[in-house]
This record gives sequence, C-alpha cells and structure tokens, in this order.
Amino acid sequence: MTLKKQHFKSDEVLIFDDAIIYKRGNYWHFRLWLEKERKYIRKSLQVKDKTAAIEKGRSYYLETQGNIKQGKAYFSKTAQEGVDLYLKHRQKDVVAKLIVPLRFKTIKNNLARWVDYIHKGTKLLELTRSSCEDYYHKRTEYGAALTTIHHEQTIINAMMKYLYRQGEAHIDGFDFKKLPRIDKGDESIKRATFKPEEIGEVEAAIHAYASEAFKDLNDSDNLKKYIISYYFLIAMSTGMRSGEQIQLRWSDIAFTEYKDKANEVSIIKIKVRAEISKVRKTRSFMVRDKGYLEDLRSVLWKKIKENEVLEKQEAEERGEEFKAIDLADAFIFSSDGKQELQHNLIRYHFNKIVELSGIDTKNRKIVP
Repeated sequence: MTLKKQHFKSDEVLIFDDAIIYKRGNYWHFRLWLEKERKYIRKSLQVKDKTAAIEKGRSYYLETQGNIKQGKAYFSKTAQEGVDLYLKHRQKDVVAKLIVPLRFKTIKNNLARWVDYIHKGTKLLELTRSSCEDYYHKRTEYGAALTTIHHEQTIINAMMKYLYRQGEAHIDGFDFKKLPRIDKGDESIKRATFKPEEIGEVEAAIHAYASEAFKDLNDSDNLKKYIISYYFLIAMSTGMRSGEQIQLRWSDIAFTEYKDKANEVSIIKIKVRAEISKVRKTRSFMVRDKGYLEDLRSVLWKKIKENEVLEKQEAEERGEEFKAIDLADAFIFSSDGKQELQHNLIRYHFNKIVELSGIDTKNRKIVP
C-alpha cells in the first residue's frame, strides 16, 4: 500500500513506496504499516550511515514481504495464547468425535506443564528449536516417568506444528534431547503390579475402606470414599482402562443370568461405547457378577433421589424449572450422576488403601 505521506524530512527516506526509514538520534530505524494486523513494524537498523540504512531497509522490506506472503505473523501471541488457540482447535475434534474427551483433557494437562516450563508470557515468535532442550531434565526433577515425558513432548510438537501452519510461530517443533532407551528388558517395560499373594490383602483393605465410609454416607467425603472403593473392586473384576471405566453410565450395564449344564451364574454385560473407548470402537464383554455394581447402584440411586428433592425445592424457590436426571444416563462412579471421578482423587484414595493394606511398594511404582 502506497503511503499517503508525500513530503519527507531530511532524516526520512521512502522505501518501495510504503515503508520509511528515519533517523532518531545517531541511528536509522525502519517502519512499515501492516494493514492486516493494523500495526506498525518498527525495527532499529543499527547503522548510522544513510546509504547503509537505505540498503538494510530495502533488504528488510523484501524479507518482510516474503514472510507476509507465507502467512507469518509479526506480532506474537504468548505461549498461553498459543496453547489456548490449539486447544480451541482440538475441542472441535472432540465435538466431531475424532478424539474422546479424556484424550482432550490429557492434551490440556500436558500443555499446562509446558506453559509452566516455558512461562506463559513468552512470545511464540521468539521460540527457537532449542528452546526446550532442558525439558526432560526439568520434568524428571518433578518425578515424571520417561514414557510420560515422551508423550508430553509428542503433544507439544503437535501443537507447534499447528501454530507454525497458522503463522503464529517460526518453528514447527522443538529439538528435544534424545530420551534414554525405554526398553531395558522384558520386565522393565511391564507396568508394576501387585504380586499374586498380595491381591487378597489389597481386596480386604478396599472392603475395610468401604465399610468405614459406609458408616456415614451423608458426609460428602465419605460418599466419595465409598464410591472409589467400589471403583477399585470393579476394576479388579473387569480389568478395564481407567479412562473408560470412569465414563461408564448405568445404561452401559446389563445384569443377566447364564445357565450351563452345571449351574446358574450371574453375569454382568458391560458395553464400552466408542466415544469413551481409547481405540474409538464399541466393544462389549461379560464378567461374573460379584454384587458390587448392584450394591453401588442401590446406594447411589437413593442418594441421587434424596438430593433431587432438595434441588427441586431450591429451584421452585428461585422460580426455575427443575429437571430430574435420568438414572440410566447417570455416571456410575459419581455421587450426583453428573460429574466424573477425578484422577487425582482416585490416586489419593489408592495410596490410602495401599497404606491400609500394609504392602510395601517402596521399590515398585504401582499406580491405580
């Protein structure tokens, strides 16, 4: 765009019709208006000589125009703004059912750790490929596992690739330091589990934990304690992935009777819907009924109905319409049927149960 200004001072020079170099003090500076971003680019040319300034101004102008044609931004978003932009993009994948909500939550949490590392106010355009070369060292200081760091770095670079394509960054990823080899033998890559002789002790500890909580289920903390106890008992029976189990609804469960030649057996059929499945494929399986789900249902449905009586009264006082929850659509592992269990709460009670069992896990990294 040609500048409207047509008359220039002795310390101002027009560059290619729409940029100016001008002298302030002893040094020459460059100025160009960006119509798309509605801002000026201002840059010191770091020279005192007018001829050299004109040459550098032309060179910088051509570089700038080349970058504009490539869609590169000049006024940088911060690291936090970049993460927010990427999460907004990935939220669309959740709506389109390309990823499950739990996957989105994992991406969000991993990028929050990156923001803590890089600092939220850091400009995206100032980042270089070596800006995260110490990421591994910083994360291990907080006890992060090698596989966890690997997943985080993959997600971070996926974000940077997106931001680069959007013209918000000059790089499409970081050159993270090469991680140590994960495979150090068959046993080392297996997730640590309880020994066969410890299983009974763990199960007994869970039952004791639930029994203690059952004494006062009107206490919200005790109710959560009770629910999580049954979460673990059912996990032991089904072997389900945690991300899938916490998203189960009562409509995903069917109680049936199976009779073979020998006897009649109570069976539970569990459906894992595609939208909550890690592999995004619906599957169903059956397990022997130990009565855990029936016990949990009898307690939770009663609590939900009791709470709804109070909620209805409060809604009527406010002059609002009250809509009761469909119990079949309620989350199984939830005190109100609406909110899923939080992983940090599961980890907290898992550690309490292990402590109660008296099992020594000091040299084993056993997780829920």
